[in-house]
Amino acid sequence: MILVTGGAGYIGSHYVQYAREQGEALVVLDNLVYGHREAVPPDVPFYEGDMGDRALLDRIFSTHRIDAVVHFAAYAYVGESVQQPARYYQNNTVAALTVLEAMRAHHVPYFVFSSTCATYGNPQYVPIDERHPQDPINPYGESKLFVERILRAYDQAYGLRYVALRYFNAAGADPQGRIGESHDPETHLIPLVLQVAKGVRESVSIFGTDYDTPDGTCIRDYIHILDLAQAHAQALDRLRAGAPSDVYNLGTEQGYSVREVIAMCERVTGRPIRAVESPRRAGDPPRLVASASKARTQLDWKPRFQDLEEIVRTAWNWECNRRF
Repeated sequence: MILVTGGAGYIGSHYVQYAREQGEALVVLDNLVYGHREAVPPDVPFYEGDMGDRALLDRIFSTHRIDAVVHFAAYAYVGESVQQPARYYQNNTVAALTVLEAMRAHHVPYFVFSSTCATYGNPQYVPIDERHPQDPINPYGESKLFVERILRAYDQAYGLRYVALRYFNAAGADPQGRIGESHDPETHLIPLVLQVAKGVRESVSIFGTDYDTPDGTCIRDYIHILDLAQAHAQALDRLRAGAPSDVYNLGTEQGYSVREVIAMCERVTGRPIRAVESPRRAGDPPRLVASASKARTQLDWKPRFQDLEEIVRTAWNWECNRRF
């Protein structure tokens, strides 16, 4: 049985849905600060609470025969992390350490960690592979990097094996429209653009038009949420089969600019989208594109959603029919 922390959030809920359909037995822990109870299937045991609550963790591990933790629970607003670093270090790092200590006490051997390309900071080269130096430029990225370092130490000292998945821009939704992206506040580009198409927002901002890119706007690597879910499942399979701890980038290895995303959303929705050119945001690298060849080779990971149009279509279906 797998404990999924943050399993009511955007990425966690898609993993829960995917793993459940693969026959895995699951338990979800989420404090619902950003997650949605409606995103978790009613037949999956659900605990509302904080991952830093050691007594609750002990109760979960004592009640269920858990052999692995897939860890999504985290705060993930970069700007907020700069303004409230204590909140991010406490939740993303200290509370994660509490989970690891509970795992040790209950002899749970496997941990799959939702990490991020934000641990790399400003790229020294593109595409970014796993050997790229990790030098985060905000507390969010640092809080995730600290956990990666803790995991390395726990593997060496205690034999707790892990996979850390550093992914790029999660996007899209369940193709059947059962769950999807629902943040408050929303900061991700694709849902912001689609909400303009839907009439929920008047416009979308383009932050910076003078970058050294073909059209002057930032380029990002967008990866479909179900491909992320599949990678987490394959990472756990690899650990269960006896593989050593490791780290993998997850991305499509294809970058799209902000203007290209807006144009694709106009194409998919058939509606005009008003964009407002705004100054650059501090800390936005011009280009973030993954090298994911290691995941493809070692995890046998084959993303199903290879182009932006497929990703946007699933996101638009969710926006038009969202339940929460």
